[in-house]
Amino acid sequence: MPKKYINIQFPFMPSPEGFLFNLTRTDNEAIKSDLMHLILTRKGERLYMPSFGTNLLKFIFEPNDTLTMSAIKSEIKETVKRFIPNLTINEVVVTESEDSEYTAVVRIDYTISDDVFESSDQIIINV
Repeated sequence: MPKKYINIQFPFMPSPEGFLFNLTRTDNEAIKSDLMHLILTRKGERLYMPSFGTNLLKFIFEPNDTLTMSAIKSEIKETVKRFIPNLTINEVVVTESEDSEYTAVVRIDYTISDDVFESSDQIIINV
């Protein structure tokens, strides 16, 4: 039986199987890669889809206060709702990094549902 591949795994890495990039094999891996790709792509960066992605880079030199952290949360929630409708964001937690006062740590807890099954996972990104 041939192996099933869904899409390219994010972050991009060379494949040991002879493909140009590693490929995802499960729906959960594919959706996690899609989520990371969506969040880490800047708006305007993708050709023919200028609204794809987020504006997280504009928060890099902003202060780590509640206003900035709530803006990061809403940016992520709105973008995911628009581009990955079968993914439900349970919680977005933005905290100041323990290593640096200039870095925010974003944890996204999400649930994937496909009418029958649900699975939960999370990703963590430093901004």
